[in-house]
Order: sequence, then C-alpha cells, then structure tokens
Amino acid sequence: MHNYKDAISNLESAKEKFYSKKDRVLYYLDLGMLCHYDKQYKKSNEMLDKAEQGIDELFTKSVSRATASLLLNDNVLEYSGEDYEDIYLNIFKALNYIELDLFDDAFVEIRKINNKLSQLEQKHTKIADKFNLSKNKKTNFKAGKNKFHNSALGRYLSMLLYRIEGNLDDARIDLKKIDEAWKLQSQIYHHSKPDFSNYLKLSKKVKVNFITFVGRAPEKKAKTLYIHTEKNLIIISTTKENSTHKESLKTLDTINWYGIQEGYHFKFQLPIMKKRRNNIGVIKVVVDGSEVKKMELLESLEDVALETFKVKKTLIYLKTITRTIIKGLATQKGKEKLVEKINNPLLSFATRMVADVAIDATENADLRISRFFPAKTFIGEIELESGIHHFKVEYYSKSGELLFTDDLEKIEVSSNKTNIFESFYLN
Repeated sequence: MHNYKDAISNLESAKEKFYSKKDRVLYYLDLGMLCHYDKQYKKSNEMLDKAEQGIDELFTKSVSRATASLLLNDNVLEYSGEDYEDIYLNIFKALNYIELDLFDDAFVEIRKINNKLSQLEQKHTKIADKFNLSKNKKTNFKAGKNKFHNSALGRYLSMLLYRIEGNLDDARIDLKKIDEAWKLQSQIYHHSKPDFSNYLKLSKKVKVNFITFVGRAPEKKAKTLYIHTEKNLIIISTTKENSTHKESLKTLDTINWYGIQEGYHFKFQLPIMKKRRNNIGVIKVVVDGSEVKKMELLESLEDVALETFKVKKTLIYLKTITRTIIKGLATQKGKEKLVEKINNPLLSFATRMVADVAIDATENADLRISRFFPAKTFIGEIELESGIHHFKVEYYSKSGELLFTDDLEKIEVSSNKTNIFESFYLN
C-alpha cells in the first residue's frame, strides 16, 4: 500500500515510455506527489517547482499562440496542467516546507494559492479574448465563472502555522476565512464543518494535529458528441438509450453559426472529469492503543477539481466544435473531389470512409491528468501530555470494515515541536 519507493523507481525508469516531451509537467506532478508520500520532501519540492514553472511558462505561451492554436487538438500541445493541480501543488509544497521546518517558505506557498484563485477566471478570459481575435471564430468565446475563491485547507495550514508561532490574531483571521468558505462556497463545502472550537484555546497539554489524504482525484473520460447542421445553425447532440434499448440522439445545444450549410454531420469528443469510487467511511486516530479521535472531512479536492474545470470547459467545448467543423468541411470537400474521379462505387465508399476515420482520429479528447493527487482531506486535533506516543491511523469502509492501518510508530510530541502528522490511503 505504501511502497512509494518502488513506484518512484518505476516511474523514473519508465519516463521515456509513458511521458513524451510534451508531458513534462505531468511527469513532474506525478513524481513530485510520489516523493511527498515517500517523505522525500526536498526532492518533492524540486519536482513540484519544475511542474509549477512549466505551467506558468506554458500559460504565457498559450496566450501568445492562442489564435494559431485554435485549430490544434489539445493532444498535440504540451500539457499545461489542470487548474486544481496548479492550486494543490502549492498545498503539498507548503506541507513539504512544514516538514523541513521552513515556515516562511510554507507561508509563501499558501499565499500563492490565494493569488492563483483570485486570478483563475481572468487567466482563462485572456485565452478567450485571444480566440475571439481569430479569423476562424464563428461564435463568441467566454470563460466560465470561477466560484472557488477560498481554500479551507490552505487557510487551515496557515492557521496552524500562525498558532505555532504564537500569532493568534492572524490565526483567528484564518479561522474566520474557513468559516466563510462554508458560508459562501456551498458547492464545495456541502459537508459538516469540522469543530474548531478548541483550536485557539490555551492548553497545558500539547496540541497534536493529523492530516489524512484519501482516494485519488478525478480522472478524465471521453464523451462523444455529434454535430448536425442546418443553414446558419449547428445542433449538438449526444446518444441516449431509449425504452426499446436503441440509441437515439438527444439535443444538448444549438449555436448560431453564420455561413454553415445544412446537411453536414460530424463527430467529436470532449474530456469530462469523473470522480473515482471511494469506499472510505470513517478514519480513526489511535494513540497508545486507544481510539481517541475520529477524523473530520475538511476539503474535497475532487469537488474543487470539477468546479475549477468548469471555468475553461466552455472554451474547450467551443474550440473543439470550431476545429471539428472547419476540418470536417475541408475533409468533405476533399472527399467530393476524390469521389468525382472514381467510377467504382465500392472504391468511392471506401474513400469516404477513410476520410471520415481520419477526421475522427484527429478529434480524440485530451485525457491527460495527474495520477497521484488525493480526492479528500480529513483533519483531527488531540491534546496529549508531552512525551513519546504510538500513533496509528485506521481507515474503515462505509460498512465498518477495517481497510488499512497506517502505523506512524512511536513519535515524540512536545510544545517546541510542530506536531503535525500526515497519513495517506490512496485507495
């Protein structure tokens, strides 16, 4: 379950096989996360730094080349990361710095999260504005609204650091921001808020904090859609099984498309994010052989992934439709010219089929995504006497079955230590 060293070794040795040059960001994300789980905190930050630099560089490049890239499938472009990956790599860099006792650096990473969230919508609006300058544009490009502005997980880490430093005023501000996350972002925080009532109360005992990460973040799946054209109008449909178990078309959208003629039919794919199955029900902290705490859900990284994906979803949708129609029309004209020269009906049919397969093959959805970000994070705080304690974290299924025990072994806790411990069950 926790053989991360072998996973790292396998990933590094198979780099050339599974990661092309245009997947360098993906490689650094995957390796950086595995190194964090393996407690190689310095190397993890080195890899996540490279991923972050690559994401920044590729965004700058994508803005300058947006009009030219409108007709390129995302599969042929360098992978520039999903927005949630760009946000949460800073969380794990902050955790790395906490483990290395570099609090100032950890604060820098947490501030980056807030900056990225505040600029997220504007980032994709820049791309949309560039697409709108393209001569191939037939409809207006517009980024979606960003409804995620405040990460409770980021605020939680900041609050713990301020508390450790004795800065309770700033810690209270972070607790207030956590409260606001539940009040203003119910699409993300639709679960019960953890109990923070004792977090800033003075105690003669040592406050010990546990952060657990479970599951795996969403994967991408391909969704096939169909375009049917009327004069100056395109109709977007998907297939749906009817009561007789036959496939029928279901209309999803209509878009005014000046200049298009009726009677064309094209197929294309879009990437959609899908949550992975997760069977975690209860997580318990066991200290010196006795259960002392049930962990509470703080943040769903998978919900953030789906929510932030919506900001650029419309851009992907319109870009793919634009590319499909332009390439499809060009292919159609090419087919007509070829068929005119062929007298054999069977050969003419084969020629049309080959052309159709060629256009379909170029419109496969880009399904690249990092593999090792978790799905959810749970937290818990306990108060203990200074000294050495044996910690275990037990993970139970929704039906109450013990799935995994993470033995953190014997650890000394004291008032002059950080006393923040992580555990993972990436089922």
